[in-house]
Amino acid sequence: MNNIFNYEAEASVLGMILVDGTLFKELVLKENHFHDTRHRQILIAMQQVHTQGAGIDLVTVTTALGEGIAKVGGTRYLLEMSESVASTLAFSHHQRLVLEAFRNREARKLALAFAEQPIAAEIGKFIRQLQHLQDERSSEKTTFDHLLEITDEMCNPTDGLSGFQTNFAALDDMTGGMQKGELIIVAARPSVGKTAFALNLAGNHAKNGGSSLIFSLEMTAKSLLQRMISAQGWINSQKWRNMLFAKEDYERAIQAIGEISNWQLHMHDKLRTVTDISVAIRKIKDLQPNDRHLVIIDYLQLLHPVSKRERRDLEVGDMTRELKQLAVELNIPIVLLSQLSRGVESRENKRPFMSDLRESGNIEQDADMIAFLYRDDYYRKDQQDAAPMEIIIGKQRNGPTGTVRLSFQKEFGRFVEENV
Repeated sequence: MNNIFNYEAEASVLGMILVDGTLFKELVLKENHFHDTRHRQILIAMQQVHTQGAGIDLVTVTTALGEGIAKVGGTRYLLEMSESVASTLAFSHHQRLVLEAFRNREARKLALAFAEQPIAAEIGKFIRQLQHLQDERSSEKTTFDHLLEITDEMCNPTDGLSGFQTNFAALDDMTGGMQKGELIIVAARPSVGKTAFALNLAGNHAKNGGSSLIFSLEMTAKSLLQRMISAQGWINSQKWRNMLFAKEDYERAIQAIGEISNWQLHMHDKLRTVTDISVAIRKIKDLQPNDRHLVIIDYLQLLHPVSKRERRDLEVGDMTRELKQLAVELNIPIVLLSQLSRGVESRENKRPFMSDLRESGNIEQDADMIAFLYRDDYYRKDQQDAAPMEIIIGKQRNGPTGTVRLSFQKEFGRFVEENV
């Protein structure tokens, strides 16, 4: 690679599209931006597939190339490009690298042409041509675009919140709702109520007309739906184990199922890497570009790294960094559940601190907000009355820290305001 040729970036852009065909709609590059003739031919084939309304992948692009497949290095070269992609999150950045190399090539041509005939009358034309090259831009917003957006949001506020409403008034007052472009960590010890809290967030968001995308690495989609039915229908979740329901349970369940069936819920229980999860999110975002998407991932420590590192904390850092970049790129909030270390158990005061996050350094750095869940009765088994769930905001990049208390009705997996 040098400043006028960037074969690696060209191959990376095409490889990412082969991995995730929906990225083609985000492509701002044209055929002439690619220097390698093989890459130009591959792009033409992708354009043909897209025009035909088919999905772009290794098979469809190979078919579109036909006999010309040998001229681009065969299916082996296409496979190498796709297999070299560790993550699709750098798509926009690699497009900019390709565009930068193109500009440098064109500027070099213009400079050489002018050097052959350095006539004063041609200086103005030469400068205009260079300015035209500089004006070639990606889809990135300008400062003016952002200022217009801020003005519009100030003049036309929605629900008095800048983010997605959680339906917990005290929590919304402290956070302004779940903010677009932010990575939100919800952390607790096992069985405190992380998944139940996340499902309440997803259910409330869907009730408000939003789209909730749930990626579970621990439970099946069926089990999660049973939990949501229990919370929505006030049905003791233990009854799913022996299926001994009372008559009113059936009535409540049928009503809850009817309500949930109208929600925009997307549940996945087979995906294990950030790359696979990001592909699924992009597809839904592409199909429903105007919907208000909320992503929930349960949970961080079960995610598999795409690239192995010498230490687990570095692998965790790679994954949280990619999820933060994805949240910013797609302008959506991502709620990532996380386990706490056993260090909490050794202290007299069991309320979590930042240092209790497992592989904490990178998590704390990448997260925009970190919320810890704490229940006093989790540690005091002899306590008769259920203690409130404390939502401890330990970090908020653009807001205050503090504690919000909710009533946790554990048998239903339901969170409500304390005075309800």
